[in-house]
Amino acid sequence: MYDFAPAADADKSTLYADLLSAADALTAGEPDPVANMANLSALLWQFLPDLNWAGFYRMVEGELVLGPFQGKPACIRIPVGRGVCGAAAATGETQLVADVHAFPGHIACDAASASEIVVPVKLGERLIGVLDLDSPRPARFDRQDADGLERLVALVAARIG
Repeated sequence: MYDFAPAADADKSTLYADLLSAADALTAGEPDPVANMANLSALLWQFLPDLNWAGFYRMVEGELVLGPFQGKPACIRIPVGRGVCGAAAATGETQLVADVHAFPGHIACDAASASEIVVPVKLGERLIGVLDLDSPRPARFDRQDADGLERLVALVAARIG
């Protein structure tokens, strides 16, 4: 059994250090990418406050396909270049969106979502998917979140690819 609980008063730096350590412990030695994505989605859901969706889209035959997640049912297929997830896939860069309603082409899977961060997951130069987090709170995510999630993705990419 795993029991990871962040300190209630932890600053973001400490929170992401603890999250990275927990993600490493949870996925180390497990070869199944789906199991690892499922546990990572649950871990993010548990660790990070103010989320209404946390999960992965996998790159399958040139489009993003829904992977393990926590939250309401989601869009199953997203074309590269469409919406926030598609933009992250097309550019290979983290998308940090303070107001999803102002993002051109935003795909509204959950009307409650107000802000979003999407981090590309790469093995070497090959895009294998994206990590997607949504929040009902506007401007929920900042550069510290992006840095922490980029470090997390770098750690686990080989374990989910």
